[in-house]
Amino acid sequence: MKYFIHLISALIMAWSASVFAADRAAEDFFGEYVGKSLTHLGSGVTPRDINVTIKPARRGFSVDWKTGATRADGTVKRKSYYIEFRRTKRDNIFQSAMVKDAFGNLSPMDPMRGNPYVWARIQGDTLSVYAMHIIEDGNYEMQVYHRTLTDTGMDLKFSRYREGENLRDITGSARKISK
Repeated sequence: MKYFIHLISALIMAWSASVFAADRAAEDFFGEYVGKSLTHLGSGVTPRDINVTIKPARRGFSVDWKTGATRADGTVKRKSYYIEFRRTKRDNIFQSAMVKDAFGNLSPMDPMRGNPYVWARIQGDTLSVYAMHIIEDGNYEMQVYHRTLTDTGMDLKFSRYREGENLRDITGSARKISK
């Protein structure tokens, strides 16, 4: 019985430590990272090259990421994204700053016009970027990018959902090569 009480106490302490772990500051993610990811589609797996740069930007930070995947014919399919994020009144939640409004201020895109609504959150060691799209039939699609700090860089996980159904997962890791 005494062993059981100690075990329960240890489990409660471990759980509370993880629940109340301090969130990282945005600055902790700053740097350039390079690595590889694997796209899981049906029965196949496709490797991709990944480059992520996170750096300070006006009232927040920016995330610039590039991917490259080699097609069957040997050509490389490249994608590139750049988004600035601004602090909000809510701790560790950042709004995107992607388009200029009538006054020249950067603000989030309008999802009712077919653009993604994008925001970021820091929780623990993970910087997550969420992109919600309202698709033509009124349903939604959500893309989620998790970047979790490690001793050598970051682990990467991308998921794409439509109406809550998981359509795709991509996992990988990247090594930090500069601050």
